[in-house]
Amino acid sequence: MPPEIRRAFPWFLIGICVCAVIWALSFTSLPPADFAFQNGDDVKTLDPARATGEPEHKILQALFEGLLRSVPTGPVDENGLQSVEVVPGMADLPEISEDGRTYTFHLRDGMKWSNGTPVTAGDFAWSWQRVLHPETAAEYASQLYYVVGGKEYNTAELNIGDRVEAELRDRPASPDPLQPFPRGTVLHGILKSLDKPDRPEIDDETSEEGKSLLADWENSWVYTVDVKPQTDAGIDWDAQGDLRRFTRQTDIPSDQQGELESVHQVLIDFANFGGVETPDDQTLIVRLNEPTPFFSYLTGFYTLFAVNPACVEKYGAPAWTKAENMVCNGPYELEFRRIRDRIRLRKNKYYWNSDAVELDRIDAYSVKSQTTALNMYLKDQLHWASDVPLSVIEEIQQRDDAKVGVSLAVYFYRLNTTRKPLDDVQVRRALNLAIDKQQIVSEVTRAGQIPAQSIVPPYLTQYQSPEGESYDPERARELLAEAGFPGGRGMPTLSILYNTSESHRAIAEVIQQQWQNNLNVKASLENMEWGTYLDKVFTMDFTIARGGWNGDYPDPNTFLDMWTTGNSHNSTGWSSPEYDELIARSQAASGQERMDLLRQAESIFLKDLPVIPLYFYTRTNLFSPQYAGFEPNVMDQHPLHLIRKRDSTDE
Repeated sequence: MPPEIRRAFPWFLIGICVCAVIWALSFTSLPPADFAFQNGDDVKTLDPARATGEPEHKILQALFEGLLRSVPTGPVDENGLQSVEVVPGMADLPEISEDGRTYTFHLRDGMKWSNGTPVTAGDFAWSWQRVLHPETAAEYASQLYYVVGGKEYNTAELNIGDRVEAELRDRPASPDPLQPFPRGTVLHGILKSLDKPDRPEIDDETSEEGKSLLADWENSWVYTVDVKPQTDAGIDWDAQGDLRRFTRQTDIPSDQQGELESVHQVLIDFANFGGVETPDDQTLIVRLNEPTPFFSYLTGFYTLFAVNPACVEKYGAPAWTKAENMVCNGPYELEFRRIRDRIRLRKNKYYWNSDAVELDRIDAYSVKSQTTALNMYLKDQLHWASDVPLSVIEEIQQRDDAKVGVSLAVYFYRLNTTRKPLDDVQVRRALNLAIDKQQIVSEVTRAGQIPAQSIVPPYLTQYQSPEGESYDPERARELLAEAGFPGGRGMPTLSILYNTSESHRAIAEVIQQQWQNNLNVKASLENMEWGTYLDKVFTMDFTIARGGWNGDYPDPNTFLDMWTTGNSHNSTGWSSPEYDELIARSQAASGQERMDLLRQAESIFLKDLPVIPLYFYTRTNLFSPQYAGFEPNVMDQHPLHLIRKRDSTDE
C-alpha cells in the first residue's frame, strides 16, 4: 500500500463509521407515527395502473381516491361482519341510464390534488387511457373492458374505416422504456387498409421463441391511414387528409424508408371510440357495452383511480412515484418509502375530507415474518398485525383484541397447462383428488377456513357454485394411471412456487407429502420474494404456483372472468371457447339468467381444473384496543383514513 494511502486509510475508516452512524440514526431518530401496521411484502409499485397485489392495495387506497369508494359501514351483524357499501369519492353517486349502460359522474366541488391543483374529469379519462394502452401492460386493464372500446384499445383490435391514432417514435426520454406516457406526437386519421404478411407457423406461442416470432410478425404489419389535420379546435375529421403508411418495425428496409414511417402503435382513437366523454372539467360520462351491476364498485378499485397527468409526464415512470415527486388525491400522501423497512404516509391537507382524518402519520411496515409481526405487536411497535403465526392461531383467536371473520377470497394453486404433464386434465384432476384439504385447514391453517371445491367463495347470497370433486386418493391413482403414470412411475418432479411466507411454506410441505404418499409423485418447493414471484407468475415461468384472489367486488364475476382466454390474470395457459362464450353471455344478461350462465362457466372450469382450489380464507387480525375504526367485513377492506384513536364514544 503506498504511504499516502496508508496515512489516509484510518481517516477513510472513520468516515465509513460516521456514515454508518448517521444512517442508523436516521432510522432510530424518526418521530413515531400515530399508527403502525404490518403490510407484508415490500410493495412492487405505487403506480395504480401497474399494481396487482394486496400489499399495494392498502397503500394505494390511502394515497388515491377514485370516483367512488367502497367502505365498511353500519352495525356489525350476527356473524360479526360489517357491510360494505359504495359511497361518494371524488364524485357524487352517478346518474345511471334506464338501460344501465351509461353512467354520468359529476365531480364534487373543491376536489384537489396534493399540490393544490384541481382534480378534473379529464384526469380520469387520461388515466384510464394510460391503463388501457397496450404498452403500459396493466394486468388489471380488463377492469375497463366493460367500457365501450376498452378492450379494442387495449388489444389493438382494428377494422377498416376506424378512426385511429398513430404515435410517432419521438417520445421524451423516460427511465422506463416500457412506459408510453409521456407520449410522442400522436396523429389521427381513418384506417384505409391493413396489410399483413403470411402468419408464421409457430409450434408453441407461449414459449419465448414463439412470443418473439409472433411479435415480429405483428410489428411487420403496414397500416395505411388517411391522416386528418389537427387544429386548436381538435381533429377535422371531414377535411381532406394525407395518406401515410405506418409500421411498428424499427428497422425499415432502405428501399422503403421513404414511404413507411415507424410508429409505436396504431390504435383506435381513444377520444372518439365513445366509451369515455368529458363534456367539461366536472363531468365524466362512461358508456358500457352491457349493463354491469358492479361497475360502481370498480370505480373505487385502484386500477380506475386517476393519477396526476402533469406529474406522470414530467417525471415519467417509475420516477413519478418517488416521494419527492408524487402528486396524489387521497387522504394521505407519501412521506417516504424505505425498501425492506416501511412506507410512511402523512395526512394530505388538500383531501376534501381531511378534517375527518384523525391520524397524521401512518407507518406501513414491510414485515413478512408472522413471528416478527406478532412480537412487534406485543411490544406495541405495531398496532395492527394482519398475518399471525399458524402455530398459535387458535390461542390468538381467543384474545379480546383479535378481529376474526370470513373473507370473500380463495387460496389456490395455479397449474401451468402448457407444460407436460399438466397439459393433461387427467393429471390435473389426480393432483386435486390427492389433496386432503380438510387436513390443511384443520392441522395447518387452523383458523376456521373452509376447504374449497369451487373457485367462488360461498358468501354470495345470490349465487351457488356447482359441486367440485373432493378428496379421493384411490380415484386419483386411477386417473394418474390412465394418464400413463401408474403408481407415479414416469412422473417428473413438480415444482411448487410460492412467495416467501411461513404459512405458504407449511401448506406446500403438506401437499408435497400428500402427493408423495397418495400418488408417489415428488414435488420440490421454490420460494421467491414478492416482486420476483409476481414476475414469474405473469410470465408463466413456473410449473405450479401458489395463488390467492380477493374479490374486487361482491359478485361471482370477479372470480370467473379472470380465467377467460388472454386475460392477464389467467397465467395458466388454459383456454376454453365455451367458457369464454358463457362469460361473455353473462355480461349481457341479468338477474337469475346471469347467475345461471356464470354457474355453467364455473362448472366447465372445475372439470378442466387449470387451478386447484384449496380453501376459502378467514382473516385473523390483531388490532390494538387503543384504536377504533376496524371491524371484520367480507371484502376485508379496512381504509386507513377511518382508523382513529379510541375514545369514550367507542365503548
